Amino acid sequence: MIFKDNKILMGKQISSHGDGQFGVVGGHLEYMESFKECALREIKEECGIEVKNIRFQFLMNLKAYAPKHYVHIGLTADWASGEPRVLEPDKMEGWDWYDLDKIPEPRFATIDKALLSYRTGKTFFDS
Repeated sequence: MIFKDNKILMGKQISSHGDGQFGVVGGHLEYMESFKECALREIKEECGIEVKNIRFQFLMNLKAYAPKHYVHIGLTADWASGEPRVLEPDKMEGWDWYDLDKIPEPRFATIDKALLSYRTGKTFFDS
């Protein structure tokens, strides 16, 4: 999750994985890439903004999109500069900043856990 003025950056996904659901910047770890490197690369590829203060948030065993099965590593970052742009129009409809109490629906399966982690400090979800 990327934070700016108590809001998070979200977009409506249009790819087969999470189609029609609101989600945050994310993606797969490349071979030998660090978590921070992955986050910076995905942010640059998906929306083109600059961030700072990347940090670990939570770990989740994600089974909501069977037969796919993922280990989700949730990170947070703070916006530094730039306006979000749709750089992968085949995957994302658009980007906008949403108040934490007004998150749009339907949401990608990781979002509710990310919000719960943010509000409670819980860092591990095994289901």
